[in-house]
Amino acid sequence: MTKTCRPVTPSQLADELSQAFASAEPHTISRAIGQALKDFNISEISKKAELQRTSIYRAFGNEQLPNFSTVLGVLTAGLQLKVAPKRGGHSSF
Repeated sequence: MTKTCRPVTPSQLADELSQAFASAEPHTISRAIGQALKDFNISEISKKAELQRTSIYRAFGNEQLPNFSTVLGVLTAGLQLKVAPKRGGHSSF
């Protein structure tokens, strides 16, 4: 049986995940990543992220928050992460 994936462009994926990150809510971010992973070959991501497939499924398959290193590994397997200042405000740093 072959997996049917939703066609998604890198910019569309980045927009969807950016919206989740804008919420600053860990469960929202984790769910968005988990949903996005359904559109990709987990075996390929696991190789690039140097993580076990089962670890990825487990990390994003329930309401438990994944380890930050898992989130970072999965995201950097196919995306470039950037930090930008908040719009319309001053940084507290």
